[in-house]
Amino acid sequence: MNIQSTYTDKTILVIDDEAFICDILQTCLELLHGCRTVTTKSGKEALVLATEINPDLIILDIIMPNMDGFSFLQKLEANPQIAHIPVILLTSRADLTEPQAIAKLKVKGAIAKPFYPLKIFSEICRILGW
Repeated sequence: MNIQSTYTDKTILVIDDEAFICDILQTCLELLHGCRTVTTKSGKEALVLATEINPDLIILDIIMPNMDGFSFLQKLEANPQIAHIPVILLTSRADLTEPQAIAKLKVKGAIAKPFYPLKIFSEICRILGW
């Protein structure tokens, strides 16, 4: 199998309460594409991290305990220091991958779970025009 690698200097913040999803994304994005990847299982911690590292992208799970993705998006939008950071949803909710939901949530796009790890970066690039 020929895996095409594209190296970038992008920083990506991954927020997902499932550790294995964070691990898979971090491995694929760092090893295959040279992205700096920071992961967290907490929306609250992610808000702090976003202000500290100013990522080029946030990949956000919607269904999480404590602070869900909807609450995270509200807090992100309310903070002018980090409101500009593009967000891509990574979700098992098929209704949130529809264009109307993406527009309503003011995110750049959505990737459905389950996803194909080796194609995740090309999906990100397609959505963001990288």
